[in-house]
Amino acid sequence: MDELDAYSRTVSTVAAAVGPSVAAVRAGRGSGSAVVLDHGVLVTNAHVVGGHREGAVAYADGTEGAVTVRGTDALSDLAVLVSPDPTPPPLELGDAATLVVGQLVVAVGNPLGLAGSVTAGVVSGLGRALPVHSGRASRVVEDVIQTDAALNPGNSGGALVDASGRVVGINTAVAGVGLGLAVPISATTRRILATLRAEGRVRRGYLGLVGAPAPLPADVAARLGRPRGLRVAEVVPGSPAARAGLHAGDLVVSADREPVTDAQGLQRRLFASSIGRTMPVTVLRGEAMVDVLAVPTELAER
Repeated sequence: MDELDAYSRTVSTVAAAVGPSVAAVRAGRGSGSAVVLDHGVLVTNAHVVGGHREGAVAYADGTEGAVTVRGTDALSDLAVLVSPDPTPPPLELGDAATLVVGQLVVAVGNPLGLAGSVTAGVVSGLGRALPVHSGRASRVVEDVIQTDAALNPGNSGGALVDASGRVVGINTAVAGVGLGLAVPISATTRRILATLRAEGRVRRGYLGLVGAPAPLPADVAARLGRPRGLRVAEVVPGSPAARAGLHAGDLVVSADREPVTDAQGLQRRLFASSIGRTMPVTVLRGEAMVDVLAVPTELAER
């Protein structure tokens, strides 16, 4: 038998190392995959568990266990499960920021109920945005990973790993033939997972504006050292943004004294610590820089 080529050796080595720690999960009628994050702790997609609080997991070696849902966050499509039963060794989390287009990635999960399935491909796109909704609330999952590794129903919540077996994403959606998406393992994702483990939910601040990236005038861009801001398209009447005096047409350049170039840059400032706290917001209005003070309220998802 011919010796395995380098590509096959890499994929088979990763599969052997990662596969035991990726479970099939079932909650109610929903099913998918989950990744062992810590001893007795797993992560999956929020849409896999839905509104259920209990479920069951099965591992590649045939062992099974019970899980309870510690917390879900529909606006990042992440959920944390805890199990009183023994779990396989946790997988190491990587950093999606180190990925490059064309890099080998391996998807491990349970598509169509087929436990321990492995597909390989490459990172086919980075920096994608995935709009998500929960009730009346909406958010953009930022820096989503696009891959051509085959994803099918049941892969949701499974691991997307690099050639070293580090988890760089949690598979979340099939966007088309040969086009899968994964929530990246990033500083924001780690913060969400830590909050779900500690508190069972993620609280977010709410300003009440809708915007889109827009170019800054050349002189302003040169002075600020960045080419874009966030153009306000709509301000919800009676919202914190309206009370602060923000208007449609304003070009937001900073919030909480941090640069803002898109909606994601603003939403990164709107975690629990922002609720009820005065947040300075600087906008370009006409030719003038205007500072306003906004006080975010808590985002209500329903």
